[in-house]
Amino acid sequence: MTDLAATMSDYAQLARPLAPSTAKTADAAKAREAAENFEAFYLSQTFEQMFADVEPDSMFGGGQGEKVFRSMLFQEYGKQAAKTGGIGIADMVQKEILRLQEVQKP
Repeated sequence: MTDLAATMSDYAQLARPLAPSTAKTADAAKAREAAENFEAFYLSQTFEQMFADVEPDSMFGGGQGEKVFRSMLFQEYGKQAAKTGGIGIADMVQKEILRLQEVQKP
């Protein structure tokens, strides 16, 4: 009977969802950097969507150069917004990264 109980316990452990694998780090600064990079990417994508229908100035803008410049500009907007506090995504992501690392077994 004990073999059956042990087998059932093994199956119960397999059925539990596992936390996603993350690299171990004791450095909260690295977790913060990753979180800010994520928020910067999110914000740059949001800015691009916000300005997707805004036409460039016909006198000084337009063409392929305008498209490349706007993309880089929105990336920088996202980076600066994330560094100065952003909209709070980085804080939540950092907490989740650190929480996931705490629950993993060494």
